[in-house]
Amino acid sequence: MQVIIEQDFSVVDLAIGGPNNSFAFCEPHKLEKCTDCDIDFVSVNRLSKILLGSPNLRCPPPANVVSQKLSQAITNTKDEGNNMYKTGKHRDAISRYTMAASIAVQRPPWELSQIMREELSTVISNRSAALFELGDYIGALVDAETVISIRRNWSKGHFRKAKALVGLGQLDEAKDAVTLGLQFEPNNNVGFGLMIPWYPRAHNKHALYLGAERLFS
Repeated sequence: MQVIIEQDFSVVDLAIGGPNNSFAFCEPHKLEKCTDCDIDFVSVNRLSKILLGSPNLRCPPPANVVSQKLSQAITNTKDEGNNMYKTGKHRDAISRYTMAASIAVQRPPWELSQIMREELSTVISNRSAALFELGDYIGALVDAETVISIRRNWSKGHFRKAKALVGLGQLDEAKDAVTLGLQFEPNNNVGFGLMIPWYPRAHNKHALYLGAERLFS
């Protein structure tokens, strides 16, 4: 095992700085991520920052230990956004969803990544819906694509993508998004699975919106 470790080991010149000299940087450019030096200390420095801010935490806890305060903060902020969305305050809802996403990515690296993926994908999906309601179909599409990249097997991301593409009038791409989403949820005959038989009848944007309204309402 030691031989295998040493095969991948290489000496790296680094500089230290920050509080208590706890952060690492490349020596020539003083960057925590440097393409010229081919080093990346971002994750190491983040872990160092978390441990530095938690003096009573001598070592990371087991992965199944979840920060309940963080989970509650994400849920509360998301719920505030949901309430605003329901009352038509879509811009305010977007602000809350963005805040919830910012909180979600603060999870310590030792916690299960699945938890962050589920929380983050949910609030970004909700933000996609709010952007769609404001007519920002490109923004809605970008968020939908983000959801898919984080949680590909969750059909909601594909729903959001299809709806954004509907708004942009890209019917063929919307159909492809629906088809892919149904691969993850083939029995969804009540939700957006209805788009498959409906799609060939949508010959114009007006018909497209009528079908989408039926599908995503």
